[in-house]
Amino acid sequence: MAKKMVNMAIAYDFDGTLAPGNMQEYDFIPKLHMKSKGFWEDVSRYAREQNADQILAYMHQMLKKAESAEVRVTKSDFRKYGEQIKLFPGVAEWFQRINEYAKEKGVKVEHFIVSSGIREMVEGTSIAKEFTAIYASGFMYDHHGVACWPALAINYTTKTQYLFRINKGSLEVYDNTVINRYVTPEERPVPFENMIFIGDGETDIPCMRLVKELGGHSISVYNSRISESKLGAEQLLNDKRVTLTAPADYREGKTIDFAVKAMIDKIEARSKILGLR
Repeated sequence: MAKKMVNMAIAYDFDGTLAPGNMQEYDFIPKLHMKSKGFWEDVSRYAREQNADQILAYMHQMLKKAESAEVRVTKSDFRKYGEQIKLFPGVAEWFQRINEYAKEKGVKVEHFIVSSGIREMVEGTSIAKEFTAIYASGFMYDHHGVACWPALAINYTTKTQYLFRINKGSLEVYDNTVINRYVTPEERPVPFENMIFIGDGETDIPCMRLVKELGGHSISVYNSRISESKLGAEQLLNDKRVTLTAPADYREGKTIDFAVKAMIDKIEARSKILGLR
């Protein structure tokens, strides 16, 4: 009889975690004939004036400024913008390698995005197929396929909802029947102890703390080319909000590769002790 596989989830932020910078800065903002700094300053000003959530403010400004610049904002356009996003070293090969390592240990890994970025842009990247679900801010589209209204806006606190969706197996955003129902820990498909959250900054802190405090692991990655990025990651470690910090380098033999494999080993060992496989 084949041994039962143990379920595990790795959830990732996107901007600054799997790819440098913000996804809007690769292709979308330049098409508006704007500099990234000017766009984000306008977003911050608009959020203050309207006393609005920053994520809703930037989504509104994307549509408003695109209309002014006569830039199309259809779902297919967003996905084309996503194709231009550059990934950190090793990301493209990361998923297959980790999946294969985990399988050897009797662990089934599923990967998820939990991001404040644009869902449709992530769907346009070369790695979109690697994720069981992509939870990111997204738009509704009219009968012409043009973005017209936010469908989902994920900020730093609402990100945690999607970890509970993964934990309970309630993966459809529109369906709240399971996420709001009590499910015993034994019935939950992915225990928090079998979860890793990988992020890069302040907007990921609630997720990092939640996973770590419930027995899982949180990793703060940083861009080694930016000193402020490393300092921010180290501060999260000093504040005991993450398990460890690592450069955003996903190649074999690098820090994050060793760390995640060690966490998989821990899940395997615990499952044996508990008689789960």
